[in-house]
Formats: sequence, structure tokens, C-alpha cells
Amino acid sequence: PHGTPGHNSFASLTYPLLNVDVSTVRGEAQARYIDPAQRERSKTFDRKIDAERFLTGMESRKQRDEWIDPALAATPFGDWAGEWLATRSHLKAKTLQGYESLLRVWVLPFFGTMRLERIDAMSVDRWVAEMLASGLSPSRARQAYQVLNAILKAAVRNRYLSSNPAEGTRLPKPRHREMLFVTAQQLDDLAEAIAQPYGTLIFVLGYGGLRWGEAAALRRKRIDVLNSRIEVAESVAEVGGRLICGTTKNHRVRTVVVPSAVRQMLNDHLNTHVEQEADALLFTAQRGTPLRHSNFRRNTWRPAVAAASLPEQLRIHDLRHTAAALMIAGGAHPEHIKRHLGHSSITVTMDQYGHLYPSEAEAVAARLDGTLRAARTDNRRTRQIGQVEPGAISRA
Repeated sequence: PHGTPGHNSFASLTYPLLNVDVSTVRGEAQARYIDPAQRERSKTFDRKIDAERFLTGMESRKQRDEWIDPALAATPFGDWAGEWLATRSHLKAKTLQGYESLLRVWVLPFFGTMRLERIDAMSVDRWVAEMLASGLSPSRARQAYQVLNAILKAAVRNRYLSSNPAEGTRLPKPRHREMLFVTAQQLDDLAEAIAQPYGTLIFVLGYGGLRWGEAAALRRKRIDVLNSRIEVAESVAEVGGRLICGTTKNHRVRTVVVPSAVRQMLNDHLNTHVEQEADALLFTAQRGTPLRHSNFRRNTWRPAVAAASLPEQLRIHDLRHTAAALMIAGGAHPEHIKRHLGHSSITVTMDQYGHLYPSEAEAVAARLDGTLRAARTDNRRTRQIGQVEPGAISRA
């Protein structure tokens, strides 16, 4: 029923099953079979019926092209995770560092020594529950899960596993941090309160909508003062204590148009605080070194926020949200905001800022109210035209 020994065609997915032998010495049943790579393999069982069931299932998986090399399936998760991480060299340095941190702190302590084939849905559920019980935030737990899921998906794609046990795991809903916005007046107050020469930086963030890393990487050659344009082509990130400059978040170059008042500030800043070389950084630390987010937040940002009487929890990134809010208030189309902020899609823009657009609900309700009133008026007129004079029927 399983074909002749010579019929080992990979294309037809038909493979021979060898025999099931019962050892007369040890009383064990040995299941021997040929894998898709035409190698003979064997597995020992206590009972002959178990060996036969194993071969039946093995043949079925081979026919469905779902056969997995047992040696690969027995690979420790930690070993496979290391191989997977080595293939992530295309990622930004900060993203790669985040993956390494999540693996080291949350994933490997639980799954590191576990064989891939031993990881099941229940163990993934238990892992998620333990992370949350330890006090890890839902958003961080989701990030750790995403790393685990990516590693197991790669194991399936490379035929180490037949299916991904992490698929379909129920995850906690992340707690969305409320966006903070400042008004144009508050933005001006913040720029006035901050240590100079960083007032211009505040306006570049608050009206240009740049990410911190993009603003810290701005160079003289990227500023077109005459046309009020900023070319956003680079971003700097702090990774392991080192500053690494690379492309923007989505690897795209975009052009941001700023108000004329900000253009004048940029012009004055260039003439006063920036070296003449084309590659000179626009904003630097006091000693001329590149800005570091952590140092700037602690030494410059927080004192300015307090001096301007703004909420203590206001972040530098909230100025990017402020830029979106100010543009929406000015009537900007979502597509323009998408390009201005460098979002990957209009969906990202609307998911983040759609709630800031004026609601159509009131206008729709007003139109429906007009429709209702018109219908009632027409109905009254119809009744008046067809109304019969009292007593007319009896007189007839």
C-alpha cells in the first residue's frame, strides 16, 4: 500500500514505509522510515501498535508536506533564537537593541532551554500570565510576545516546526497613554522659558512635527530658509550609550514646510549658532557635541516645562502631537498631515489624530432635524387640503 522500495519520488510525495520490527532481545518495536530527504530514520516504542500508529501519522504528514525533521524540532529555543537574531541585521540599531533586551530579560528565562517541539499554546499562555503577574505593563508584555511570535514563525518557515504555538494567543489590551497637546501660546511660553539657544528647537518640534531623533540629526544643508523648508532625511538614536545616525523611522526622506516666523528663527539660528560646514549639526549640546535625549530631557526640558507652568508629564514627543493638533485646527487635510509627520500610511494618521477633526455628528443631526420639520409641514398641508367641513356628510 505504500509503494515499492524504488519509488521514492519527491515530486509525487509518495515514500516507502519500511517494516516494523519487534526485537526479540529487548522486546521493543522499532519504527523505521525514509524521510523526504531519502534518509533512513528510526524510532523505538515499547509496543508494536504505537510504532505502527507513529508510522501512519508520519506517512500522512509526508503526504501533506508537513513532515518536520525531529532533530530540528528538538533544537533548544535559545539556540534557534540566537540564529534568528543574527538575521535581523537589517533593523535599526535601536530596534535590534530592543529585541535583544526583550529576549534576555523576558523570553529566554522561560523558553531558553525548552526544545522547540515542546513549546505549546498552554506554555505561551502561562508565560504571558507570569509576565503580567510580575508587574510588567501590558504594552511591554505585547512587545515581548511579538518577539517570541516572530521567532516561532521563522521556525515554521524554516521547517523546524509544523505550526506556530504562539499564534492566536490572547493578549492584554495596552493602556493607551493620553496624548498631551499645548496651545500656540503655551508653545511660545515654553520656547521663552527654555535655555537658549533651544527656543528654535521647540518651534521646529512644535510646528515642524519632527521626531526627536530627526531634529537632533538636522544639518545646515537640510535647511532651505528661502522656501521655509526642512529636509528630513536622517535620525539619531542612542543605543547602548552610543549615538548612531541613520535613516528616518520609515527610511524615507520628506520635506516639511514651516511657518514664515519659524523660517526667520531658523535663519537667525543658522547665522548665530551653527558652523558654516554643510554637514554642521543644527542643534548641539553646549560643548558642540550631538544632543542626547536623556541629558536634554533632564537638564533642559524639565526645568523649562516647570518654568512655563506646563503639566509635569509633558514629553518632548508631545510637541509632535501638538504640531498635528495645530495643523488640524488650521484646517489641514489628513493627507497633508501624513506627509508632514512622515507617517507610513493615512491609516496611522487617522488612528492617532482622527478624533481631533471636527465631528460631523452635529451637522448631520441638524440636517435630519430640517428633514423632519419639512415632513411634518408637508403632512399638515396635505391634511388641510383634504379636510372635510364639519357636518358636510350628514347634510349630504
